[in-house]
Amino acid sequence: MTATEPLITATPTQATPEAFKDAFRLHPAGIALITALTPEGPVGLTASSVASVSADPPALAFSVTRATGSAGGILSAPTHLVHLLDAQHIGLAEVFAHSGTERFTPEQGWSALPTGEPHLPDARVALRCRILQATPVGSSVLVLAEVLEIHPGEASEPVAYVDRAFRSLGDRS
Repeated sequence: MTATEPLITATPTQATPEAFKDAFRLHPAGIALITALTPEGPVGLTASSVASVSADPPALAFSVTRATGSAGGILSAPTHLVHLLDAQHIGLAEVFAHSGTERFTPEQGWSALPTGEPHLPDARVALRCRILQATPVGSSVLVLAEVLEIHPGEASEPVAYVDRAFRSLGDRS
């Protein structure tokens, strides 16, 4: 095959929300808990959209599906923490992935940083961030955040979100 010969591929489908979700369903993503302190109290959510953007200066990006509830609290807070999770936190990731669940209980292991943000000390790492830009994209908001501090924790087995489930990436991967 030469560079000018077309590749033989399957017929493309319409880019619908369902087809888009299917395209990413088997594309593994890391798991994070994003937390913030609001005047109403602590808020948090599970995110599989966190990505490194720049090392110099340190910056990351993530998206939230709406600007209300926990996501709205994170978007309006002056700072937030992005906890990068390991397999030991699959249960906690599931709790924070659903609205109306009990969050920030003593049994879950939460503490607070001196700056007030809810902190999970046994997460692999927590990145304290400040939003630089929040851009609406359809029903979601894309967030670009500056990393202010890095709080190391405890590393264990990596975890990924794939095919609508949290999966440990132990030695079997």
